[in-house]
Amino acid sequence: MSEAIGPDLGRAPDDLVRAVEATLFAATEPMSPAAISAHLGGAEVGPALTELAGHYAGRGITLVERGGCWHFQTAADLAHLLRREREEVRRLSRAATEVLAIIAYHEPVSRAEIEAIRGVQTARGTLDVLLEAGWVRAAGRREVPGRPVIYATTQAFLSHFGLESRRDLPGLDELRAAGLLDPVDDVLAEAMGMAPDRFPGPADARYSDQSPRPQGGDTGNTPENALD
Repeated sequence: MSEAIGPDLGRAPDDLVRAVEATLFAATEPMSPAAISAHLGGAEVGPALTELAGHYAGRGITLVERGGCWHFQTAADLAHLLRREREEVRRLSRAATEVLAIIAYHEPVSRAEIEAIRGVQTARGTLDVLLEAGWVRAAGRREVPGRPVIYATTQAFLSHFGLESRRDLPGLDELRAAGLLDPVDDVLAEAMGMAPDRFPGPADARYSDQSPRPQGGDTGNTPENALD
């Protein structure tokens, strides 16, 4: 803030009100009457603050006093007009990334099958994150004891990653050449059965991304069996 204004300017009361108003408007934090007075060369600012508070009452911007300090703020009843919504960018955890990759290359796949490939248990929350993101969907149930839910990727998954279909998923050599695989990733990729140069699994090419390949007596994606 600039240097204090001298006390000998001979302001009329309205000039002082304007000076207090400008001081508070430019302030980066609430100011006490003493601080405002010191900035304005020791002027008595109490009446000016009262006048300004009355002037701004009921307007879109109000002058309020809290804890002995004064500041301008937008009217509380207009908060809904000023609320901003922003997209929160969240990074996938390593576990969620692995699960998404396994589903993409092996869909439709159950949680037990995902865990068999990863070698560790998969928390329910990990799948929930992918479901909430809209990248994974429940694609039916496998006709085995317990009828576990099977999961597949969605059109939103393809769109987000710029893929026309699952056939466009990169092969192992492509991932390695792009520097996207470390030694641990290589082991996981081999465990996933990823072919080095193409979409994994010879049967996969016969099915579109909307038509999961039959495996272990899969059911169709019917509404009655698509949910847990």
